[in-house]
Amino acid sequence: MKLFDVYNCYDINLVNGKGMELSDDKGNQYLDFYGGHGVISIGHSHPHYMFRIENQLHCLGFYSNAVKNDLQEKLACKLGKISGYDDYNLFLCNSGAEANENALKIASFHNQKSKVISIKGAFHGRTGGALSITDNPKLASEFNVEHDVAFVEMNDTESLKSELSKGNVSAVIIEGIQGVNGVVEPTIDFLKTAKTVCEENDALLILDEIQSGFGRSGKFFAHQYSGVKPDIITTAKGMGNGFPIAGVLISPKLKPWKGMLGTTFGGNHLACAAAIAVLETIEEEQLIDNAKEIGNYLIANLKDNNAVKAIRGKGLMIGIDIENMSETRTKLLKEYGIFTGSSGENTLRLLPPLSISKAEADQFIEAFNCVLASTCAVKH
Repeated sequence: MKLFDVYNCYDINLVNGKGMELSDDKGNQYLDFYGGHGVISIGHSHPHYMFRIENQLHCLGFYSNAVKNDLQEKLACKLGKISGYDDYNLFLCNSGAEANENALKIASFHNQKSKVISIKGAFHGRTGGALSITDNPKLASEFNVEHDVAFVEMNDTESLKSELSKGNVSAVIIEGIQGVNGVVEPTIDFLKTAKTVCEENDALLILDEIQSGFGRSGKFFAHQYSGVKPDIITTAKGMGNGFPIAGVLISPKLKPWKGMLGTTFGGNHLACAAAIAVLETIEEEQLIDNAKEIGNYLIANLKDNNAVKAIRGKGLMIGIDIENMSETRTKLLKEYGIFTGSSGENTLRLLPPLSISKAEADQFIEAFNCVLASTCAVKH
């Protein structure tokens, strides 16, 4: 049997990782400024993370949600405390797409409506409902286009109000920071307007913090810069530092009933152990403060390069607009051993672990400037 060939990938077989460092089966060393799409939040092979998972594996690796799992309650308590959403409820699942599917389902159960407003350029996942609210027609089959979805421009408050005023909208879903559309942020005014107009029209506001959450932005959730409290928050990527886990944080005004949601693997013992370890490490090592500090340092030291057209983001979720972005990424990897990502056609995306040091940031800045000097048309 062969693999179903759907991925464009580098011919690099990674076999070891520690902190920001990676190595392949040929002994080559790399610096990870992408974290596997922002998944690696506390660093590769963190000792406390490994201890938590290994210890849990020696006790019990899995049982279904047909029995009580105290680790789920411990995780919910810890997450509520650190995130500032103590009064919300938590549903655990396996991936960001699944979290968004459940968020949309909760909203529809609540108000008995089905239409969703999403944002142009959005990415919310590749499953049926999540893909219907993702603004990329190339990814959608006929099965995915049956849902009633309206797309509005990011920060276009008038279009948002116009769509909501029709009265048939179940939910508005907005990314805390758009990950695949150039690292674009909603403004404070846009989020505040969305919350107000949702309340006026019996719709729910959902914040997709799957990539921008768990401290990456310099706050626990990126939307917390606005002071807005959404009705539902979805999270995943950095939640388990590589172990598959996702969550839906749900306002106390939304009431559950038995059988409303369900999952076989969601919130399993190993996944909870991983997520608890991540939260403990974030708190113990003050990684949210570190994300803000090093993120500001990177932006301040990259923005003045004449080849940089624009730089966006908060904390350690950074997008850099440059010419020849693809060539720059390739050179950073092949010549300097630095993994980076892309976001849109011309945006280099940085999503390093929150544990990054200033020295590692300096390594990237030096390599980036050297590569730009050779690949981009520098203005004088």
